[in-house]
Amino acid sequence: MPAVIIKGEDVHHIVNVMRMSSGDHVMCCAKDGHEAECRIESLSKEEVVLSVVDWTGKNRELPIRVHIANGLPKGDKLEWIIQKGTELGASSFFPFEASRSVVKLDHKKAKKKRERWLKIAKEAAEQSHRNKIPEVGGVLTFKGLLESLPSFDKCVVAYEESSKQGENSQFQSVIKDLPEGSSLLMVFGPEGGFSESEIEALKEKGALACGLGPRILRAETAPLYALAAVSYHTELLRGE
Repeated sequence: MPAVIIKGEDVHHIVNVMRMSSGDHVMCCAKDGHEAECRIESLSKEEVVLSVVDWTGKNRELPIRVHIANGLPKGDKLEWIIQKGTELGASSFFPFEASRSVVKLDHKKAKKKRERWLKIAKEAAEQSHRNKIPEVGGVLTFKGLLESLPSFDKCVVAYEESSKQGENSQFQSVIKDLPEGSSLLMVFGPEGGFSESEIEALKEKGALACGLGPRILRAETAPLYALAAVSYHTELLRGE
């Protein structure tokens, strides 16, 4: 059987936290997302060597790749969004500077924050048995966000004015019509929402402004609501 070698922080977790030993079984995921049941062959402070017992063939990823772009919110709200968003199946997270973002990060702070965000995504992916660890990008400018839109098959923007006006069908239509394997970028504003000029700029790039039901959701709630809706439509309903 092929060998799997684990190095880095995971070695400490397996050896010192979990106190595992030779012969114990663990689940591993390759970079391409394939999951394998593995047996520990040897352990040291530097590495853990395993052998593949069985490739499980299990896939726990959403049928469509959902990417979350979030205007920088206050406090630790983005950490919450990344942790819970990972559990709900998000493929990646892109924080960006919106005109109404209170938080402003210089290069040094942004780098340190991203290191923490990546760690949170990794731990949440392991806890929820994801096949892949979501990517967390560096903080984008709003211009950088706009330039990224053509990389995705579809883009929707959660806009509270659409919710206030009672629009609640476009988001559902997008999810329903996207074929399996498609990429969907969902854009959310900070606590103060988007300015009209930002919404217009996003629309000009092909984004669809839509509501998320009749209630106005907080900045940290909206991405999780949207991910849950995607899961319901693409996994639960299609599984009937």
